[in-house]
Amino acid sequence: MDYEKIFRKQARPTSIGGQAVIEGIMMRGPKDIAIAVRKQDQEIVIKKEAIKGMTKSIFTKIPIIRGSIALIDAMVMGVKSLTYSAEFFEEEEDTEEKGKFELWIEKNFGDKANDMLIYFSVFMALAVGIILFIISPTVAMNFLKGKITNAWALNAVEGIVRILLFVGYILLISRMKDIQRVFQYHGAEHKTIHCYESGLPLTVENAKTFPTLHPRCGTSFLVFVMIVSLILFSMVGWPNPLMRILSRFVLLPIVAGISYEVLKWAGKSQSKFVQMISYPGLLLQKLTTREPDDSQLEVAIAAMKNVLVEDKEADLWQ
Repeated sequence: MDYEKIFRKQARPTSIGGQAVIEGIMMRGPKDIAIAVRKQDQEIVIKKEAIKGMTKSIFTKIPIIRGSIALIDAMVMGVKSLTYSAEFFEEEEDTEEKGKFELWIEKNFGDKANDMLIYFSVFMALAVGIILFIISPTVAMNFLKGKITNAWALNAVEGIVRILLFVGYILLISRMKDIQRVFQYHGAEHKTIHCYESGLPLTVENAKTFPTLHPRCGTSFLVFVMIVSLILFSMVGWPNPLMRILSRFVLLPIVAGISYEVLKWAGKSQSKFVQMISYPGLLLQKLTTREPDDSQLEVAIAAMKNVLVEDKEADLWQ
């Protein structure tokens, strides 16, 4: 793992981040969001819009609190970006009728139906994630109370089970061909951000020289969530199962907030300690990123160029 390139001193510190979508990249700058998608005819199309919504709230300036806001906002923007990119690859002959739920949404929300479907998708994704990675390990550990009497040991085992579930999920989806393409675009996103931070011109040849791993990656954020949750949840002890599950819901925003602050710190520090705590996340990024080809880097660069601003102070990782 090339720590010198991953954690090098940045010539242009930036808050710009992104997400891989279907045959494309979404980049989020200080003022705009740009989605670049390569169509089947090889044309790169760009959708650009100004940032609005929760990210303009005063709460985004408050440490810890801003973590939960950033997480929800990123999920909403992620679903929107994926939905937009998918539109270019839908089969024209697909005449499948809309389901009852989708028709009910359209009837009751009119022009806002698409937004409501996106928010529902985010809610379902959060719900599934919480049930699978937060609640299920807690419920499973309840059956071991008779064999493991020490509360700290139970919490440690629960945390390990949670991490193993998450890593297993990543391993499972990484075997899917379509996901591997997305992971290549994920690598292209990281290489392009590295290239910009280094101060080099945004070209394919320059971007190719950088690693696919980046300390500000969402994968690393999720690993921090797993580690921070293990520590915080251990402080609750082992009350009855219902209270334990409720405590997870109460502490989850704090877990997300702390993890977000650690991620921000990791994104602008080159210390050995930061490299050490970032190692598990970087290791997992070896699964969630792949080496991109030149055409994928071109898409990432196109998205990046559309969110750059002249005011370099506005582009800083605050």
